[in-house]
Amino acid sequence: MMAYLALALFLVAFTMIAHKLSSTILTAPMAFLGFGVLASQLGLAPAAATEAALHLVAEVALIILLFLDAAQIDVTALKNRYVWPVRMLLIGLPLGFLIGAAAGWLLLPGWPLAAVALVAAILVPTDAALGQSVISNPAVPDRPRRALTVESGLNDGFALPLVLMMAALAAPDGSAPDGGWLVFGLLQISLGPLAGGIVGCLGGVALLWAKRTHATADVYEGIGALALAATAYLAATWIGGNGFIAAFAGGLGFGAGVRGRCPFVYEFTESEGQLLSWTAFFLLGAVLVPDAVAHLTLPMAAVILVSLFVVRPLAIWLSLLGTDAAPVTRLFFGWFGPRGLATALFALVAIEHLDHDLGEPILHLAINAVWISALLHGITAAPGATWYARRIAGAGECPELIADDPSASPLKTHPT
Repeated sequence: MMAYLALALFLVAFTMIAHKLSSTILTAPMAFLGFGVLASQLGLAPAAATEAALHLVAEVALIILLFLDAAQIDVTALKNRYVWPVRMLLIGLPLGFLIGAAAGWLLLPGWPLAAVALVAAILVPTDAALGQSVISNPAVPDRPRRALTVESGLNDGFALPLVLMMAALAAPDGSAPDGGWLVFGLLQISLGPLAGGIVGCLGGVALLWAKRTHATADVYEGIGALALAATAYLAATWIGGNGFIAAFAGGLGFGAGVRGRCPFVYEFTESEGQLLSWTAFFLLGAVLVPDAVAHLTLPMAAVILVSLFVVRPLAIWLSLLGTDAAPVTRLFFGWFGPRGLATALFALVAIEHLDHDLGEPILHLAINAVWISALLHGITAAPGATWYARRIAGAGECPELIADDPSASPLKTHPT
């Protein structure tokens, strides 16, 4: 009982100062991770807080946040300016995996190659929640913010088939699904957006009809949006698609129809999504971080730091070569790829297939990556966004400031 009382009081206290903290280097994930660790050390961690509970909370939080982030994207503008996120997903993500696997092979001698590749796959997805000061900072131009949101929203779904494949290869009885891994991956990334897009579009149409006929009210709309996110995820999973991609695609379809017409939906889902995210980070700190820190080794720390400072920045830089992204934008995108709930969740999923002796070190490495990323990216998010915004503002007329309507900008050359 004391554990839940302490968490409730911390939630109350944090919400009282959350707005002021949003412009500082202390982020919500940092605060709740830290409080979770403190609760663990004081013996206040909830007795029922297990890896299974964390798995469930993290998965639900990720689904809702993906749906919400996508619902707030200007789809029309994205159609006009799509090259940056597409390049980061289709070129940057595979490059990040390959470079990360090569770095892991050098830094983790003695580890099986399949396990090293699994670690590289787990460290690929990013979490915009850890860099919320960047995504929500109005000083950062719309186009870069939208590119980061789309990339972080979709790379979870793109990375999951890779994680499952590497986990199967690292497992003692490593076996491929029916049809092979290529078919599995193609189904995941094709059926997911198809199911999610259909659910999101139909849900948006249904909600607008219900509002026009006064069949619903604001108090119910948010609940419907949450259920719609779950529907997109479950429908995609049922037909063999990727549920995380479906949640993001569902949000895109939903937002394209109701954008600007149902503000209560966004307020409700954002507050619920934040609560779940904060709870997930608290459980992460209380259940997994203390043990992970106790087992942190120099090779693990080296892999994590190389992943953050070298692997992603290099992969993103290379993926955006030939585009109109300025060098400072490529650096900015490369750094703001924090590892968060997806990394922790995928590690928990992967170790279910592995022997304990192999699974535990992989889980420890992933959890250490999450708290280290939360600290480094949290500290740099607000000042980094301010610095980037100043650099872009001082650059004069540049692609980062280009109008979303191509016909309105003299800089238009091709859709990017």
